[in-house]
Amino acid sequence: MNVLEKLVVPLSSRPASASLTIKESIVLPPDTNHHGTIFGGKLMAYIDDVATIAATKHARRPVVTASTDSVDFLHPVRKGDAVSLSAFVTWSHKTSMEVFVRVVTEDLLTGGRKVCATSFLTFVALGDDDKPTVVPGVLAESDEERLLFSTAPDRKEARRIRRQESKHFANYMGTDYAFKETQSKSVPQHSINKGYESAWGSDW
Repeated sequence: MNVLEKLVVPLSSRPASASLTIKESIVLPPDTNHHGTIFGGKLMAYIDDVATIAATKHARRPVVTASTDSVDFLHPVRKGDAVSLSAFVTWSHKTSMEVFVRVVTEDLLTGGRKVCATSFLTFVALGDDDKPTVVPGVLAESDEERLLFSTAPDRKEARRIRRQESKHFANYMGTDYAFKETQSKSVPQHSINKGYESAWGSDW
């Protein structure tokens, strides 16, 4: 392989609107809990589904969910309501894409509508070798798209910190950790956190 073949040519940017994906569904009795509102897990499955489609549209490659960065439930979704989810890629970085999802609930009898949830997710595109591959940039055109695009680097930094925190606790707890009452061991605080602070400064 010569030098030119090793070069990664940046892909041209694609409009955020090109990845726009809309999914609608009605909330049926099996979708609800004893309060008559939709199961959080059910709504999260809808969110992951529509976000996956949006990320795939942008990358035109297979994608995997790297992180569900946030899901904020703002209003209850009740049995008989319709839910409309809209998703689009807000920002990309090398092989990853951030996707924003807005969930609107509608009372089909009164026509009342509310934004019941918002979510940010991160996806990674895969190449033919099933390894992360470069994705196009994002062209933000509307005011809303530009706002999400300009604030995305801050959310990426928050993800990096949270991911390092997750790695720390995964390593500290280990696979053999049992949630049971044990005799407390005296472990110096600096020993517990050894390597933790430095992890916050590493990239992922």
